[in-house]
Amino acid sequence: MDFLKILRSFEEFVFEATSWLIFYPLTMWRILRRPLATMDYSDREQSDTDEKRYDDALSPPLVLLATIVLWNLIGIEAHVADLEATSTAMKTLAASQQNLILFRSLIFSLIPLIAAASLVHRQGKRLSRETLRVPFYAQCYLAAPCVMVVSIGGIILRRADMANLLGLAVMIVGATWFLVVQTLWFRNKLSTSYARAAVIALWATARALAILLLVLLLLAIL
Repeated sequence: MDFLKILRSFEEFVFEATSWLIFYPLTMWRILRRPLATMDYSDREQSDTDEKRYDDALSPPLVLLATIVLWNLIGIEAHVADLEATSTAMKTLAASQQNLILFRSLIFSLIPLIAAASLVHRQGKRLSRETLRVPFYAQCYLAAPCVMVVSIGGIILRRADMANLLGLAVMIVGATWFLVVQTLWFRNKLSTSYARAAVIALWATARALAILLLVLLLLAIL
């Protein structure tokens, strides 16, 4: 009986893992093509049952994690030089790819977390896991293309045979796209003006980046 359970579990794992090959690119295409509609889709799926939730797409945290893993592997294949570890903490992170992926997952989750918390606060709701979950999941969809753009720009900047200006241009275009979509998202959710939504989006992003810089500073000196 236990052996049959193991076989069924393995069967489910194989199906789920191979289905990513279809649903990951489809989900990323939907995000890039219609980001706001995809974020609204995530909101609706949160009210569905566990069995049917994100049945025709990959869930937002998985999209974010898969993007981080994918571009980490691409960076390795592109022979991008690793950043020099100058502290014990940084050496620990650089000791294995698993550590780096986990760290990058936490870092790239900062922007979705801060943006979701900003929305909950401005909606006058009590901050809790329940109120934070829906906007956080939607924001994870938006964060996935950011991971891709930052990774592409970083690879270009760290390769001696490619122009740094190209890498900067990729990052600027990606950041502009992100802030425009983020502004529209806040405007729709808060029923406010474009100008106020833009300020909220910029302030949320600035706070996330400030926390990121603080974390990196602490890691550099520990």
